[in-house]
Amino acid sequence: MDFEFGSADGEFRGEVRDWLTRHLVGPYGELGGVGGPGSEHEGFPVRREWERELGAGGWIGLGWDRAHGSYGNRSATLTQQVVWAEEYARARAPGRVGHIGENLLAPTLIAYGDEAQRERFLPAIARGEELWCQGYSEPDAGSDLAGVRTAAVRDGGAYRVSGQKIWTSLAREADWCFVLARTDAGERRHRGLSFLLVPMDQPGRIEVRPIRQMSGTSEFNEVFFDGAVARGEHVVGGEGAGWRVAMGLLAWERGVSTLAQQIGFAAELAEVVGEAVARGAVRDPVLREQLLTQWAELKVMRWNALRTLGASGDAGAPSVAKLLWGGWHRRLGELAMRVRGAAAASGPGDWSARAPYELDALQRLFLFSRADTLYGGSDEIQRNILAERVLGLPRGERR
Repeated sequence: MDFEFGSADGEFRGEVRDWLTRHLVGPYGELGGVGGPGSEHEGFPVRREWERELGAGGWIGLGWDRAHGSYGNRSATLTQQVVWAEEYARARAPGRVGHIGENLLAPTLIAYGDEAQRERFLPAIARGEELWCQGYSEPDAGSDLAGVRTAAVRDGGAYRVSGQKIWTSLAREADWCFVLARTDAGERRHRGLSFLLVPMDQPGRIEVRPIRQMSGTSEFNEVFFDGAVARGEHVVGGEGAGWRVAMGLLAWERGVSTLAQQIGFAAELAEVVGEAVARGAVRDPVLREQLLTQWAELKVMRWNALRTLGASGDAGAPSVAKLLWGGWHRRLGELAMRVRGAAAASGPGDWSARAPYELDALQRLFLFSRADTLYGGSDEIQRNILAERVLGLPRGERR
């Protein structure tokens, strides 16, 4: 698309900067940049309050009202949404705890939900009051989303959900979970799936277990459903439409949020470059070329994001975006450790103690980014999608 900022966007940018300057004070300002990948557990109570502060200012769900009326948010053009995302990242505001509801579920409800579902859930998301998690991945299914075994059985006017989900971000704090489950036991693969909205506050029916990672943190969780109740009116798109809705949701993972993500990437790259300069590593021609390559690839990612922003019908765009940023971020973590050399193997604290070991920001970057090419659909899955849906190659055998 033809993407450029106009004078109205400049005025909007000034409004955004002014609001962030006035509100990023006290405990909010002290959490600058906290809450990104590898540190999603940090400062959570304050960040949840910050979510409500954003909601009160009308900054959650910019642009929703363009298609379906107002749900408590403010009107914004696509370029203004980009301005907000860029300024938020540049201000090093706290990592968002409501991004799953705002950036994944909300667009899905607007596209596939009915008006009752939108009226029930969108205002609460826009106010920063209800948090969501995503119930997609399962053990033994890998990145094969069609291989889900979690079952949802009709029980009067509701469903009883039983099964296990894994790698579920924010599951311990979320109020709701959107769950892909099999509602027709006689169907296989993509058929017979439904997209259910399940309340997490169901003691004895939902259990959440943190997954401790090699970084020492527990951003992800296992979620066990044992007859958890989902109301019949909370099936998005109708029974059996789960695959279509789930695929639509995954497409929302590209877009405005990727531009803000890239600003965070740029800050991390600047830190790695600063480390290289301080240690004299830039005198190594190989490392210097690798740093330059990271910079150039980040520019390409931005241009690609702008090229596809607001576009529809491009089956390969989400997969290309995921391949670009996942591989780039993982290589940045590896490069950070090469810049450090042998010093990368020592921590800021004493690692001989049995207590959880302390890591600095670049060490967390390296460890956490090992997962970037796996979560959200592995690189292998993305390449299969491009091969089949873009190049028209024969589909691989599925079991």
